[in-house]
This record gives sequence, C-alpha cells and structure tokens, in this order.
Amino acid sequence: MKDIYDVVIVGAGPAGLAAGIYAGRSRLSTLLIEKAQDGGQIAITDMIENYPGQMLEGESGAALIARMTAQAETFGVERAADTIKEVRLGGDIKEVTGLRQTYKARTVILATGAAHRPIGCQGEKIYQGRGVSYCATCDAGFFEDLDVYVVGGGDSAVQEALYLTKFAKNVTIIHRRDALRAVGSLQEKAFANKKIHFFWDSVVDEIGGEDVVQWMLVRNTKTGETRKIEASAEDGLFGIFGFIGLVPTTQLFEGQIDMENGYILTDEDMKTNMEGVFAVGDMRKKSLRQVVTAAADGAIAAMQVDKYLTEKNHEVYYG
Repeated sequence: MKDIYDVVIVGAGPAGLAAGIYAGRSRLSTLLIEKAQDGGQIAITDMIENYPGQMLEGESGAALIARMTAQAETFGVERAADTIKEVRLGGDIKEVTGLRQTYKARTVILATGAAHRPIGCQGEKIYQGRGVSYCATCDAGFFEDLDVYVVGGGDSAVQEALYLTKFAKNVTIIHRRDALRAVGSLQEKAFANKKIHFFWDSVVDEIGGEDVVQWMLVRNTKTGETRKIEASAEDGLFGIFGFIGLVPTTQLFEGQIDMENGYILTDEDMKTNMEGVFAVGDMRKKSLRQVVTAAADGAIAAMQVDKYLTEKNHEVYYG
C-alpha cells in the first residue's frame, strides 16, 4: 500500500467502480475503499433491463457488478476493506480515516451512495428482520407461499414486487397515490401479473405481531379510514418490503462539502466546493439516479482527477 495515492475512491458501487476503471486506465495510483460488498443498491437487484450493452437474456445487479469489479482489478486498482469514520478534505493531501488505518491521497472521489428510506411507521424498527425487509432478492425466499406487501410506487418498488411474485402467494403494492410512478414498461408488467394487487392512496401506520409481523394498520390518505390487515391463521405471518426512496449517505462530509437536502452539490465535472474532491453517483444532487448515470459520473470524475493532477504537476515543474 502506498503512502500517498493519486486518488482514493470511497465506495465501490457502480460510480466508484467506474471511477476506478477510468483512473486505473489513466495510470493513476488508485485505492478503492468499500466497507461491505461491491455494488451498493444494485448488487441486490435481481433484474436489470435498461443498462446499455447488458446481457439480453437477463442481467442481475450482482452479475454486472462482478464484471465491473474484475475490470477495475485488471487496471491495477488497489482495494481496501474498511469503514470510514473521518475525512480531512482540505489541503494538498487529503486524509481518509477508517477503523483500520488512515489513507492519504492527492485527490478523493466520494461515492458512498444512498440507503433505503424507512417506511416511517410505528413498529418498523422492532420487526426489521422479522417480517420487515428492504431487499427482495435477499429475503424473498423467507416468504414463499405467503402474502407480502410492497410499500412504494416507483421503479424499485415495482421491480421488487415483480421479483417477489416468484415466491409469494400474493403481492400487494401499497402506494400513497392513486397511480404508480414507475416507468410504463414496469407498470404494464405489474398490471398484467395476476399475483399483484394494489392498495391505492394508502400508507402503513403501524406494524405489529408477537415475534414476527402478523398485522398492520393501513390508512387511506383521502378518506382517513384505517383497516387492520392480519395474517391468516394458516400462515401466521406476512412480509412487508419498503421501497420508498433513498437517503444519501453523506453525513460524514457535513461541514466540509456543500450539500442540499443531504445530497452533495457538484458541477457537471463532478467537482465539489473542495479543491481536489469529487462526488459521484446517488449521493450527489442530480435528476436521474440509475446505474448508467452513476457509471458516467465515475468516468467523468476520474478524467477530471487526471486533468487536475496534470495541471498541478505542471505548476510544480514550471511555476
């Protein structure tokens, strides 16, 4: 491991991996730090159908990320498994401190992504892992031949609902509006699937049960009417999957990096307000959060790092 890298990339989702690929190809000494598995949210996505050049016969998030990881390794990107606890982003040498050690670099690319937003109902935390989940590909198997409920109406919610129909007896989408926000192709698939049902204009107020989820209170946002949904005596439980958006993982950078509603502000070159610090992917303010835009962010940031370091070297050598 080097004393000082050209660039340290924090986070190995699609944006961080793409940044690593482009930085490695540019012959920059590159360290990519990830605390968990590569891929972030996309690694637990069962079906991808809109990534250019994907496998037409079917593409999972895990398969795509595995290829991106291998590609980064071929370009000499070094890896570190660590949880970052502190960053010092000012000055010519940046410091990124994890539980294991401190890493130094002339530039930093932040790619920490975002986490699932909680449903926000009473009892949610109590029943996480006992009926409440945020990952269909992780937990669908636990609910085979049972009823499950998906909270949300966007692309992720409908994608996960479709995946859950492979396992569940019935899948009900609970949406606070009277129409889905997902793209048309996904809506068509959902409406055509006989296993998928809908609670429109509805929110979950409370979740309960003995050791597992056995009932919930669902409120109609227009009428105010609340009804209690209970597991059948035969089943004894049901599942609730939350997919109502993301929360940027940016708390670590507060006070150093300019943000808006928790999302990091950048220009079109992924530059933040801190010199030599770039931000990419779902954690930055942008109009579209998809794998393809995350990868594009990473590529742009890496090339801007190369340009920045070249200009810095020119200043050192020629004044």
